[in-house]
Amino acid sequence: MQRSCLWTIAGVAAFVTAAGASSLSAQDQDKYSRKVPGGLALAEFKGYETWEVVSVSQGAPGILAVIMANPTMIAAYKAGSPGNGKPWPDGARMAKVHYNTKKLETFSAATVAGSLHDIDFMVKDSKRFADSGGWGYAAFLYDTLANKYSPATTAAMPPQGNDAKCGFGCHATVKTRDYVFTDYHAR
Repeated sequence: MQRSCLWTIAGVAAFVTAAGASSLSAQDQDKYSRKVPGGLALAEFKGYETWEVVSVSQGAPGILAVIMANPTMIAAYKAGSPGNGKPWPDGARMAKVHYNTKKLETFSAATVAGSLHDIDFMVKDSKRFADSGGWGYAAFLYDTLANKYSPATTAAMPPQGNDAKCGFGCHATVKTRDYVFTDYHAR
């Protein structure tokens, strides 16, 4: 009797694991199907979750940002960009993941990342985005209840033009840094 009960439990556990994996896979497929009209797709940044952290920032009240970069961009940072006067190489990618802040339950003096708010991306592609300083931009809002991403619009904060040039207006202020605000700090 005990042996058959253990086999039943093992079978149920395997089914739940497989169902959860297929559900996550479906969520990823949905996530990576999102695209900014006329521009970047979330799929172009697949794997951003494991990129190296460049920095963190707090811009808007109640929002914490984690800025990450792909290995191409990290190598350029380590070679001295943007201060070395060289432009970022094509293929450099950044992700800025914004979180709503919350107080840490176990240490109320600490403010930490809470729920996901949105994700901004940028990619250096001099040919594809020649009219926006060589960079393409995208912002995707996250709906916590629906667990879905959607391209940001002019109703978003900050407003987004809903195309691959949506970040160019802000980033033009750092043209001398090849349109990148964030520095890579010592570790």
